[in-house]
Amino acid sequence: MKSDFAAAHLHLDRACHYLRGDDETSRAALAALDLVIEAVAAAQHARPMADVLPFPRRANGGLPPLAS
Repeated sequence: MKSDFAAAHLHLDRACHYLRGDDETSRAALAALDLVIEAVAAAQHARPMADVLPFPRRANGGLPPLAS
């Protein structure tokens, strides 16, 4: 099953909305949520690893002749 990062981001943003208190616990929770939101955003926009194909080389290691 694949994660729905967009939905997770939406719910975490809503949680931040509900934690608007001025107390230390609310501030600590908001700081923790900010870190989680950043991790979710990074995972949401990460690109998959690409396969690198080797460039064909000549058997003698030299360059191909220039076209005339």
